[in-house]
Amino acid sequence: MHFAAAAVAALPAAARARVLRVAGIPAELLDRPHARVTAEAFAALWRAVARERDDEFFGLDRRRMKSGTFGLLCRAALHGAGLGRALQRLLRGFSLVFDDLSAELRVEQRTAVVEIHNRIEGAAERRFADETLLVLLHGTLCWLAGKRIALAEVAFAHAAPPHAAEYRVMFSQHLRFGAPRTAMRFDARVLRAAVVQTEASLKSFLRAAPQSVFLKYKDSGSWTQRVRHRLRSALGQPTAPAFASVAREFGIAPSTLRRRLEAEGTRFQAIKDELRRDTAIHRLSHGSASVTAIATELGFQEPSAFRRAFKKWTGVQPMHYRATAIEQDSEPNAGQARPTLLVPRGSAPRTQ
Repeated sequence: MHFAAAAVAALPAAARARVLRVAGIPAELLDRPHARVTAEAFAALWRAVARERDDEFFGLDRRRMKSGTFGLLCRAALHGAGLGRALQRLLRGFSLVFDDLSAELRVEQRTAVVEIHNRIEGAAERRFADETLLVLLHGTLCWLAGKRIALAEVAFAHAAPPHAAEYRVMFSQHLRFGAPRTAMRFDARVLRAAVVQTEASLKSFLRAAPQSVFLKYKDSGSWTQRVRHRLRSALGQPTAPAFASVAREFGIAPSTLRRRLEAEGTRFQAIKDELRRDTAIHRLSHGSASVTAIATELGFQEPSAFRRAFKKWTGVQPMHYRATAIEQDSEPNAGQARPTLLVPRGSAPRTQ
């Protein structure tokens, strides 16, 4: 919810109400730090704010990033000779667009570093600008490469915020706070890779933007996706497969699977928790199954344990979530995006 609230923070009350309505996000959720919105709803909110302000960067910089600018920058990067040249073009483009922000690329031995220079005055606005620019740069780089680019580390020029755990999903498991400048680090060999996208795929990418940007590139063959698929197949069974047994099924040692998941920025338990959470949201939003039935399907021994887990995930009880979703669905002109309290990461219901 931090990102939704930050996206509308600078809007007048009437404009804020309009964009939230278009995105299907109840205004009262802005005051619930544990609440979440769907990826579709946040994408709709980003587009609505851009239309309202004619600014694709939420009005954070003194100079507007007028609607259509991101598409032009992507087209310029698309024709770079390799990812290194493409990234340089993207960085130069952003530096030309903004007055208060710029970013530079440098190589330190075997590590590529993209460092952000941020001169925005307000601390909250400066942090959100860093977050947003990192999302745009990393998401576009992943798309150009046709795969998720693993970040070795992301350093932030601010203290760890309450939503810092989200950074581990968005960027990397390896975070550092209180750095002189915000920066992301990755293997310098990435810069020598080819750009795999075309003008045709650019059109699809931009049609799906900004969701295609902040969800990065989905690699169906990743170890994360393989583990998630295996755990999903076991839903409804009396017991979920243990980590060691899943590793054996894949023909590798548990320590190897652990390292490969960590390289993709996740852990076995995190995948399991996200799958349970996403499935619970889907069942509560798209059916009439009881809380007890959902708890049993997800492998909880007692409904009370499921209720505690769900409140930890979302900040609300399961039945309160269901009631809110039904209430919002029943409102006329609720907007184009289905309002929910939780971001499901992927297909039915996962988006990352």
